[in-house]
Amino acid sequence: MKTSMLDWVRLLRIDAPIIQAPMAGVSTPEMAAAVSNAGGLGSIGVGAVNAATARKMIAAFRERSRRSLNANVFCHAPASADPMREARWIERLRPEFARFGASPPATLNEIYQSFIDDDDMLAMFLDEKPEVVSFHFGIPSRGKIDALHGAGIVLLGTATNVAEAHALVAAGIDVVVAQGYEAGGHRGVFDPDADDDCLSTMALTRLLVHELDCPVIATGGIMDGAGIAAALRLGASAAQLGTAFIACDESLADAGYRAALKGHAAHHTVMTRAISGRPARCMANRFTLLGRDIDPRDVPAYPIAYDAGKALHAAGKAKGEFGFGAQWAGQVAPLSRPMPAGDLVMLLRREIVRS
Repeated sequence: MKTSMLDWVRLLRIDAPIIQAPMAGVSTPEMAAAVSNAGGLGSIGVGAVNAATARKMIAAFRERSRRSLNANVFCHAPASADPMREARWIERLRPEFARFGASPPATLNEIYQSFIDDDDMLAMFLDEKPEVVSFHFGIPSRGKIDALHGAGIVLLGTATNVAEAHALVAAGIDVVVAQGYEAGGHRGVFDPDADDDCLSTMALTRLLVHELDCPVIATGGIMDGAGIAAALRLGASAAQLGTAFIACDESLADAGYRAALKGHAAHHTVMTRAISGRPARCMANRFTLLGRDIDPRDVPAYPIAYDAGKALHAAGKAKGEFGFGAQWAGQVAPLSRPMPAGDLVMLLRREIVRS
């Protein structure tokens, strides 16, 4: 039996069907707490940090809110190093580093540990018990899923197609996040080298609502209450918004990122692998231009490629050039509205009622 809206809000202890996307490197405990205190579900992305740092982030949230928290991790297959491909990638990027008087890293490293292999993160979750844990890029082992369920944690997983959604449900995931192709940031595809059907949020949400007996969250291209209301009418139990929160006061987005949201680049988002090694939607910038004509097979595996990408952004930023940043954003980025995150949630709630 499908979960009703009332059951859904009770499940997560939220007042409105609004989820702030985790956005590793952009979202903060302060943002998550403001969202949760305003009645939505605040989220933090901990896939790019270790368990000790994640614990501190949860504590920072708890200092500000007694409401529900979503902690998000990455479940990508651990990277397969390819020293020759990585060396060629370093040489390809060397001229870009030279523009800023810098040198690329001598070697590239796997900078993030997948939750698939991270038992320390699991132990921390079982100790801290965030109300929700969500997965991106895949599914952890059944043992991890059972352990999290045993701690009373609700589990969310991202799907970009029907097959991924069925795999999540079969593994015991409670709620499926339907990520449309419009969404900013990394595609949640389980296999980045497989063909991508590029399903829109509307199409995927309707397919999953029809196919599944669990709640479905719509995400991608949703920036306001009208978009949330549309997702609910499609049968979604809630909507997840990421780009809408990038310009909020509590965001870690730097000045270049915020400026891009207000400018021409926001109207021209690009799906690229060049920055991190996985397909991700970014506002058009110097990095997406560089990656436009590159064969995806030439880019090192995720997150090894990200080691070079982050170093190039740091070199450019030190000289006042923000165009090599991971300026992730969805296709409706021009509708961004800078304000405190709590105020944005309250505005969205009013807009849903009016829609």
